[in-house]
Amino acid sequence: MNNRLLRVGTTYIPVSNVDLAAKWYVEKLDAQLNYKDEDKAILDLADQSFFLVKSKEKETTNFIDAYGNERFSLTFEVDGKEALKLLRESLKEREVQVGEIENRGHAGINFVFSDVDGNRFDVWSELSPTFKRE
Repeated sequence: MNNRLLRVGTTYIPVSNVDLAAKWYVEKLDAQLNYKDEDKAILDLADQSFFLVKSKEKETTNFIDAYGNERFSLTFEVDGKEALKLLRESLKEREVQVGEIENRGHAGINFVFSDVDGNRFDVWSELSPTFKRE
């Protein structure tokens, strides 16, 4: 028996309106909607299950770091800098709030985008070695 964590299976995201959020994820990020009721929606996105959970107004996955900056809690990966640039442009065309492309001093480049509830997500141009092997 392997006694270590193998992968992240599900991410829970707080949303104020399940219908509106589910529609946003499907239309803007090409997520696949698998289930929806008044309290939650279950989506497939980026090889993972996401639960959009009805929450209080202004509740997000974001947090404030030690320097007072609002941060994201999740980074998506794409395969290369060109893929990152193309995705950013595609999201802009779909009227998604996106930040500028950043060089953070490590391999690759990044940008941040926000969903309809203000949940912030990072995108990184470097695909994890484990994922490349599959």
